[in-house]
Amino acid sequence: MHKYFSTIMEYITNQYSNESLLIAISGGQDSICLVKLMNNFDLKEKKCKQIDYIHIDHQWTKESKKQAEYIISYLKSLRKKVSIYQIKKTSLSEKISRLYRYHIIINHAIRYKYRIVLTAHTKTDKIETFFLNLIRGTTTEGTTALNLCRMIGHKTMLGRPLIYMDRQFTKFICRKYFLPLWSDNSNYNYSIKRNRVRNELIPYLRKYYNKKIDNNVLNFLNNCKYNNEYIKQKIIKTYLQHKHDKYVALNHKCLKKQHIIMQVKIIQFFLYHSINLFINKSRLISFINQLKKVKDKKCFTLVSNNISILGTNQWIYLRYHNISILNN
Repeated sequence: MHKYFSTIMEYITNQYSNESLLIAISGGQDSICLVKLMNNFDLKEKKCKQIDYIHIDHQWTKESKKQAEYIISYLKSLRKKVSIYQIKKTSLSEKISRLYRYHIIINHAIRYKYRIVLTAHTKTDKIETFFLNLIRGTTTEGTTALNLCRMIGHKTMLGRPLIYMDRQFTKFICRKYFLPLWSDNSNYNYSIKRNRVRNELIPYLRKYYNKKIDNNVLNFLNNCKYNNEYIKQKIIKTYLQHKHDKYVALNHKCLKKQHIIMQVKIIQFFLYHSINLFINKSRLISFINQLKKVKDKKCFTLVSNNISILGTNQWIYLRYHNISILNN
């Protein structure tokens, strides 16, 4: 158990050995389990220069202040430093709350120069996130949102060392070591969609459709992950083959031989790589269809207030105000 966790942590910390590490915790069983496992890992391995904690209080319940005090007391008993942030503007929207939370955590990490940020997400959270994204109308890229680690900016890594473990595992750890847990009433507030997915939808599917729904979803997500990686590599390779050697432009004559979805993704990558701007699929499909009709003439679509993307039979390029980046 601890050996398996140590193997995952060694993989996460391999690129940033002997660096400061920040752990975001909520006070629930997953967070307290992560605190215990990290404490044991630190005592044995000594891989990190410093391990600190951060807690974000969303003020969803009247007991949130007491919960923050409990977290401070528990980490103080372990001689660990913790930073508490309180969000004054209360919101029950998971999306808005997540944006607030990650904004605070990332800014804190950058300000105090933490190279690694850890969260206590488990594979149970991964399954719940999949259903939430599916209901919202996600693509296959959106299904694989929670992975072991990813970069935040250029210098900070976000890691999820419990992502291969489920909530039953964290519950077992908490009981085995008699860890203090705080019962959070907000977990039973069904105005929060995740709670309804966790407590109603998934148990219903498990009982009436497939007992192995959890494993099947995880297998599907794993397949999506590898498919997405292949598609991304294909997009980058094709983009490098079709981009102009000197100007900010794409060779439309060669690009139009690709499948329309590949054309959309390559143009999206071209825009993001050139001007750090994302354009949705429907607008780009409309632009590509316009290009097919005009043939020898130019067509354009506005991508921002002062930038437009222009296309001819030969090139797709950008125009800033009235100055063409590529004079066709």
